[in-house]
Amino acid sequence: SEIENQLLKHPAVALAAAVGYPDEMRGHLVKAFIRLNPDYEQSEKLKKEISSFVKTRLAAHEYPRIIEFLEEFPLTTTGKVMRRVLRDRD
Repeated sequence: SEIENQLLKHPAVALAAAVGYPDEMRGHLVKAFIRLNPDYEQSEKLKKEISSFVKTRLAAHEYPRIIEFLEEFPLTTTGKVMRRVLRDRD
């Protein structure tokens, strides 16, 4: 997706997946799951930096409102991210 493409342009991001989650006011918002590159540490500051990075490159409703860092992603046998599994985490 375009959101994932923009997330991957950030130097801290090694792998990214974006999923929608329900929101009472807006219908759906974006949540991003991110695996960081080895030189980066998980922090709230980095979450805000990545979110702002994407926000300046996409429409206002497309940037991730929530970012969750993951060490391992659920993958299919062909190496694609299983977004359904990520969506069902909450």
